[in-house]
Amino acid sequence: MESAQAEKAGGAEPSVPSAPPSSRAGAGAATSRRPLWALAAGWVATRTLIVLMVAGVLRIADTDVTTDISVIYHSWYEVLRTGTFPLDDVTWQYPPGAALVILAPGLLPWSYLVSFFVICGVVDAAAMALLMRAGSRRGRSYLGGWYWVVGVPLLGPTVYCRYDIIVTALAVAGLLVMMRRPALSGVLLGLGGMVKVWPLLALIGSPRGRRTRRAWTSAVASAAALGFLLTAGMNGAFEFLKFQSERGIEIESVGALPLHFAKLAGAWNGTVTMNYGSVEFLGPWVPVITKVMMGLSVAGFGWLLVWRLRAARWTSATTFDAALCALLVFTATSRVISPQYMIWVVGLSAVCLTVRGSSQRPVAVLVLVTAVLTTMEFPVMFGAVNRSELGGVLVLTARNLLLVVTTVVSAHRLWRSTRRREALTTVVLPAEQVAPSYPVRPGIAYEQDLLDDLTPADRA
Repeated sequence: MESAQAEKAGGAEPSVPSAPPSSRAGAGAATSRRPLWALAAGWVATRTLIVLMVAGVLRIADTDVTTDISVIYHSWYEVLRTGTFPLDDVTWQYPPGAALVILAPGLLPWSYLVSFFVICGVVDAAAMALLMRAGSRRGRSYLGGWYWVVGVPLLGPTVYCRYDIIVTALAVAGLLVMMRRPALSGVLLGLGGMVKVWPLLALIGSPRGRRTRRAWTSAVASAAALGFLLTAGMNGAFEFLKFQSERGIEIESVGALPLHFAKLAGAWNGTVTMNYGSVEFLGPWVPVITKVMMGLSVAGFGWLLVWRLRAARWTSATTFDAALCALLVFTATSRVISPQYMIWVVGLSAVCLTVRGSSQRPVAVLVLVTAVLTTMEFPVMFGAVNRSELGGVLVLTARNLLLVVTTVVSAHRLWRSTRRREALTTVVLPAEQVAPSYPVRPGIAYEQDLLDDLTPADRA
């Protein structure tokens, strides 16, 4: 009808019939699937590089990072399969749940080394799928998935040669479900805590009220249940705790920097040796530095407690932001900072970036730079770091100082994002000055939500 009238009025072109709703829905679905295909392709490309590195086809350093699997992990496997923990091996420094990870490659038909790589790849893909699913939700972002695609390979072959990527995936899964299923979140984080302790730190940001009670209770219950089963079924589940008091200062930690520079200046006569599973400084000043680092850890976690008690605003991003901040405090003040620790930080940074309102975006950028410096320090220049040569010490110093700065920035931004905003002042105008009211279309709020959901690329 309108088309006919238009032709009579002035020979205008007839309007083109609109596409049926089914075709419009199909076009929208195809558009929404494009980021997922791009993310999947990016993951495959970057993980191919990691596989080439661990296979020795693409080498970035002379250090063979696979020996931890083929020698240390495999020797633990041989002991654990007999029903006992490695009681005589002081390099076993992990909670009893780690035994399940070490035993898992034995269930696969390939060699222990290849089976371990396969498990790491599958877990990596699972974490990627979780981040992609989180990014597809309304009001969320695919940036977390892209961060995982880019951030993990920056750590080189180490990511598939340590079991930390498995623990990170547990923490990622636990955090992503905390808002909707806090009990399941607590179970996952509790299990992660029994494998390598630090996932329990993610509970610091659990939303107040019923969600916190459910998450914390289920975390304690799952950790206690797994610990009981492993203690009852195997011998020496918690013997590793006896070794912790005799540790030195690991050469890659923040606390090791004064000893590196003192050694460069010829003012330190201690020893550098393999001690309790890592290369550590032993000798003068080590006990003092150990106490200082422990004091900084206590102070950091004390600040986190004060933050939680005083936080006035809680958004969907606060839970993730607080978990990342707590992990950074734990890492920066630890007397042991192995290169695989950065896998944890990359994982939680990716979780933060799935929420558009995260306060930790600048922190995530700093984490990427820290990851690059970590790979430069290990495995590329680890020999120079081990010998306290100037080049290695400078790279390590840059990495550690940037890690400290990243921690401070994270804490500052977390505090600011949750402080109480100033109350707005209401001004009552005389009747003759009141602005005329205009009708507001009922669908405007819905349309704004749709706009908020669009990425910059979609808006363009």
